[in-house]
Amino acid sequence: VESDKSFVMEVCERTSSDKKGGHLAVRKQDNHLLLRESAQCADEDEKDFQDTEKHRYFNTNNLWIRLDKLQAVIEKNDGVVPLPMIKNSKTVDPSDADSHKVFQLETAMGAAIESFDGAGAIVVGRERFAPVKTCADLLCVRSDAYVTTADHRLVLDAVCEGKPPVIDLSKEYKKVSGLDKLLAAGEIPSLKNCKKLVIKGKVVFSAGTTFAGEVTITNAADEWKTLPAGNYDGHTIEL
Repeated sequence: VESDKSFVMEVCERTSSDKKGGHLAVRKQDNHLLLRESAQCADEDEKDFQDTEKHRYFNTNNLWIRLDKLQAVIEKNDGVVPLPMIKNSKTVDPSDADSHKVFQLETAMGAAIESFDGAGAIVVGRERFAPVKTCADLLCVRSDAYVTTADHRLVLDAVCEGKPPVIDLSKEYKKVSGLDKLLAAGEIPSLKNCKKLVIKGKVVFSAGTTFAGEVTITNAADEWKTLPAGNYDGHTIEL
């Protein structure tokens, strides 16, 4: 309220976990803030898009809008808020890369920021944002890397120092059924001391498993293989 901003977007500092998410940028011709999504990024610019030092902040989708300024934008644009169209390449069956290819057309709510004069952004901590867009995100928030506060908020454990573990799961875990197979033993491994976990191929975790540092587990075979229980710290394992 005191800033008199017309539109404020809550943003977090990007980490390796967020490098594919939409980031905040400045449009050169008028210095308006804008939101750029990965689907709007040219292939040759992908490396720069994912550079968390160059593009430091990503949109949390927590937005604060002054209603009088919103009304002015709507009246100026014939009853709408102009939003850029985003074209996403998909398959009809998300779990089958060979299924029929389609385009998903969408708009991003946060992209409205470019239509407002005097818009701004405020950097917030991870306690304001725990995204779940993929099975890797779901595994992370279900693990001990996150804790539930007395007022029922989900926040990172203090030992993570504000940065969630980076989890990279192969195509077998695109859907929840694949994640359920990974966790078939019924217990989620400890991840709060893990910096990065990479799973390649069909792997099943055993109960009583702890990961720390950067760990990579690979199963090149076509059948599911079980990772023995244990403490894995900085290990690279081939099953």
